[in-house]
Amino acid sequence: MQSAAQEPLRLTFETADQQTPQAQWQLQQWRSRMDAPLARFIASPERRHTLLTRLYREARLAGLPPELVLALIQVESAFNADAVSSAGAVGLMQIMPFWVEELGLPMDDLTEPNRNLRYGCTILAHYLAVERGDFTRALARYNGSLGQTWYPERVLKTWRDYWR
Repeated sequence: MQSAAQEPLRLTFETADQQTPQAQWQLQQWRSRMDAPLARFIASPERRHTLLTRLYREARLAGLPPELVLALIQVESAFNADAVSSAGAVGLMQIMPFWVEELGLPMDDLTEPNRNLRYGCTILAHYLAVERGDFTRALARYNGSLGQTWYPERVLKTWRDYWR
């Protein structure tokens, strides 16, 4: 038996998996446009297809432009799911391990791409809400460099130059 608190989360996940024909067509069109730029980083067509599908769905679920998420990943890890920064950030979206205590379960593996995308999109969407839609400030918070613009400028330039 689920509690009332669990119900909205369950419905959100179920809704995300129910793809209308129009939503499926939009995903296919988007994936086709993003496949060639992603090939510079991921050689396998199957891996690109899988990553783009999951990324698109996670970004949409979080209310984020999927192309922005691609730009962030390019800047953060160059699409290396095993990347670990000198500060200890992990995976595609370079998630700090303390987020597992804040958002997840102790067994969550941040190097697992699907889990990493879920965390990263959730965190970025949170910061975007805190900053009332200001991408520069939200990206600076994501990177831990609030008050500085070098990181947001880099992500936004990558978004504009490679993923739009």
